[in-house]
Amino acid sequence: MTSPNPERHLVEGPRDPEHDATATYVLEPAYVTRLTDRIIATSGETKQATSPINLAPLAQIPQSTEADVETAFERARAAQKVWAQTPFSERERLLLKLHDVVLARQAEIADVVVLESAKARKDAFAEVLHVALTARYYGRTLSKHLASPRRPGVFPVLTNVHVNRIPKGIVGIISPWNYPFTMALVDGLAAVAAGNAVVAKPDAQTMLSALLAAELLDEAGFPAGLWNIVAGPGSRVGTQIIERADYICFTGSTATGKLIGKQCAERLIGCSLELGGKNPMLILADADVAKAADGAVRAVYSNAGQLCVSIERLFVADEVYDEFKAQFVARTKALTLGATLDWENDMGSLISQDQLDTAVAHVEDARSKGATVLAGGEARPDLSPYFFEPTILEGVTPEMTCHGHETFGPVVSLYRFKTEDEAISLANEGAYGLNGSIFSKDVKRARELAKQVKCGTININEAYAATFASIDAPMGGMRESGTGRRQGAEGLLRYTETQSVASQSVVPLAPSFGLSEEQYAKVMTLSMKVLKAVGRA
Repeated sequence: MTSPNPERHLVEGPRDPEHDATATYVLEPAYVTRLTDRIIATSGETKQATSPINLAPLAQIPQSTEADVETAFERARAAQKVWAQTPFSERERLLLKLHDVVLARQAEIADVVVLESAKARKDAFAEVLHVALTARYYGRTLSKHLASPRRPGVFPVLTNVHVNRIPKGIVGIISPWNYPFTMALVDGLAAVAAGNAVVAKPDAQTMLSALLAAELLDEAGFPAGLWNIVAGPGSRVGTQIIERADYICFTGSTATGKLIGKQCAERLIGCSLELGGKNPMLILADADVAKAADGAVRAVYSNAGQLCVSIERLFVADEVYDEFKAQFVARTKALTLGATLDWENDMGSLISQDQLDTAVAHVEDARSKGATVLAGGEARPDLSPYFFEPTILEGVTPEMTCHGHETFGPVVSLYRFKTEDEAISLANEGAYGLNGSIFSKDVKRARELAKQVKCGTININEAYAATFASIDAPMGGMRESGTGRRQGAEGLLRYTETQSVASQSVVPLAPSFGLSEEQYAKVMTLSMKVLKAVGRA
């Protein structure tokens, strides 16, 4: 894990963390300290972060107190008052600068992300792309989204109405570990673009990726105090953020999302929640089987299945089932597995013992109840401590845990269907509705079928990237997969309040020129009839 490039901040051989609290096996101590110094934390407590690649220590993460959270909000409120007055053109300039900074430092970003998550490097690069795409999108469209459009007034010419978009204030971002650079930054970028400041609590397992993201904001020129990071358990730090924020953005489990939704409701503040999924892919009878098998590999095994939009249920038309199964199994078995910083790995590791335990439990439960393992099905500690093979199950039935529960790992269940109505019904089973996929040569027909699938995003002849990378398209879940949308105008406007401002000219909306109330009512009645006749809304 060495590099000739000093900008990647990797070091040779171990230092001894027992005698040096800043020691790390793979990152320069000074680099780690530079990042962790960004955390607002005065408790004196630290939590050791280790790499799931080999359990090497990465950093000692300072832990925040309730007073530290208050300090973060004080800094954020001071910065936000100034930032909200910053012209849209200046915000756009900084966002476009961030686009360039992210691309320029992509090797360093990928190193940190892989070290913290053990994902394949290509999946870490996807995070670089997504952040750059998001920064560029809002850097090009911010003025359009936040403009104050004119709306029709009650009387043409006499009533002039504009709708303003006012920033919420301070947005609390509680981000997950699975895409630690992307999820730490993209939701907050939209919040900042809209004129807000951010207080962020990244997941404890991937703090360095989130701290590096904050450093890149500084390099791009965003004002100090606009982006503040605290660290600690959600029960302490997360709750304190919810008690102070003007809006909450959370990505994580459905169970936690429900709790956060209740807490936000008690304060009458808004929230957006991207939660769990048990995402379906439909391979129709007319699908290009080879393309569908390739797409399924990406859909299921990207980031070892630890992706909110990963596919965990494959529904295949009876006419092509056997052919698809053979090709999908062959492609799965041919994947290159490994947990390293190198590019050659097709799939990396799970991030933790908890994730490994879930994958093992789901597969063993299914196997014990009669399911067939077509590929994989075993832990691979020879590759890394939490590695689990890419796994295909056949014959999964409702009494098996993995049938309806999210695995969030490289495990997929394969099902056969006879009619498209049956496929739609199967896809809509359960409470989730985040992402879906349809493979068919008849794209028009697939688009019509997509309307019947209860998912917030549907990809046709693609796994998930077509919607995920199209930043102008909103992304989010239906049913228990969450509420609210990221990306597009919706992803920005969720962080604003609408304010209608109307000016009235010549006459008031009340009797004038000596009219009585009765006469005024007759004039208004005539006016209503005339406006309807001329097509006025």
